[in-house]
Amino acid sequence: MGKLGTAFRSFFRALGDAAFAQRVADLLDGKTSAPSVPATVPLAPMPPPAPLRSEALTLLAALQREARLVDFLQESISQYDDAQVGAAVREVHRSSAALLERLFALRPMMSEGEGTAVTLPAGADGGRIQLTGNVTGTPPYRGTLRHAGWQATTMNLPQWTGGESAARIVAPAEVELS
Repeated sequence: MGKLGTAFRSFFRALGDAAFAQRVADLLDGKTSAPSVPATVPLAPMPPPAPLRSEALTLLAALQREARLVDFLQESISQYDDAQVGAAVREVHRSSAALLERLFALRPMMSEGEGTAVTLPAGADGGRIQLTGNVTGTPPYRGTLRHAGWQATTMNLPQWTGGESAARIVAPAEVELS
């Protein structure tokens, strides 16, 4: 910004900011000295920012790599009979479950079995327990456990180290050379 731009900015700021206007007046009257402006100092080059990749894409890529989940979901299964689909689902299920266990060690939120009567005290965390049905009155709430919920006891997503051009790649194309 040139001198004219600085003058305009100073003028309008001084109109709205009395303390700033007083500092400028003191500076112009020689009552204070202007802050020294150092000679231009070359700055060290900033390292380029790390390419951004969503943890969701990292998880999806892991499910594809180890369980072929994206391939299974993207392929039309209408041409296959139930036995063929069942066989494919078993393998995808087994591999996906193993991956989720390794990465997150999922455990049920509540130890009671589904269908069991439970009592929720006042102050139950809404992020941990979702109330459904006829939610009226004040706690403690009594109801039936419909789903025990899941919690991750660990989180071991692989560290992604690819380049920026590959940040959104779930699975690279494969080309076999002969």
